[in-house]
Amino acid sequence: MNRRGLDHDGTIAREGALDRVPAAFVPVVAAARTHIADTFGPTRLHSAYLYGSIPRGTATPGVSDLDLQLALHNEPTEADRADAKTIEATLNHAFPQIDGVGILLTSTEDLLSDLERHDGGFFIACLCTPLLGPDLAEQLPRYRPTALLARETNGDLARVLPRWRAKAAEAATDSDRQTLSRLVGRRIVRTGFTLIMPRWGGWTSDLNQSAALFGRYYPERVEQMRIAASIGRAPSPDPAVLGMLINDLGPWLAAEYTAVHGEKAPRP
Repeated sequence: MNRRGLDHDGTIAREGALDRVPAAFVPVVAAARTHIADTFGPTRLHSAYLYGSIPRGTATPGVSDLDLQLALHNEPTEADRADAKTIEATLNHAFPQIDGVGILLTSTEDLLSDLERHDGGFFIACLCTPLLGPDLAEQLPRYRPTALLARETNGDLARVLPRWRAKAAEAATDSDRQTLSRLVGRRIVRTGFTLIMPRWGGWTSDLNQSAALFGRYYPERVEQMRIAASIGRAPSPDPAVLGMLINDLGPWLAAEYTAVHGEKAPRP
C-alpha cells in the first residue's frame, strides 16, 4: 500500500487486518467472534467482518467503538436484529475499552448485487476485515478512486439530511445528541473526502487526513470540516455544533456533491 492507500496496480488497498488490531482490543475481537458464531451459526451467517479504527490499528481505548458487518445467507429478520442487539449490549458491557458496538446486517445477495457493487460491495472488499467465514471480496472487483465510486458511496447526503434534522429535533438528552453528532460528523467528513477523492487520486478513512485533504480543494470550508472530524472522534452534545453540521455545512456539501458527481442510484 502506498501513501494514497493504493496497491501497486492503482486499485484501492484493503485498509485493515487482524494483525493490526491493538493489543487492548484483541480480547474484544475474540469475544465478538465467539458470540457471533455461537448466536448466528452457519445456517444464518455467511461471513463476518470488522471495520473502522480497530482493524486499522488506530483505535483508542475508552474512546473507539467496535464496528461489525455480518453477511447473512438471507435477508435480515427481526430475530436477526434482536440477536445482533443482544451481542452489541453484551460486548459493550463486558469491555470498558470500547465506547459502543454497532453491528450491520446485510444479505450476501445485496452485497454482491449490481446495485451495491460500488457501495456495499466496495465496503466489504476495501473497508472490511474478514473475521469469520469465506471472504466475499473474492467475488468482487478491484476498485479505483473514481467519480462512480464517489457517487455510489456518498451521493445521497441530500436524502439523509432531513432524517438527521428530525432526529436532532427529537433528541432529548446530551447522550442522544452525542450519539447523533458522532454519526453526523463521520458521515460529513467521509462525504467531504469522497467529493475530492477522484481529484486527489487515493483513499483514506482517517478523519483528520480526510478533512485536511478536503481543505486543499475547499479552503473556505476546511474549519467546519475539521470540526466535523473532531466531533466524529469525540462527540459533542452542543446543539449549536450539530446545527452547523446539519443546517450549514451539510446542505452546502450535498449541493456541491450533486453538482460534481451526481446523485446516488435510488435504493428500493
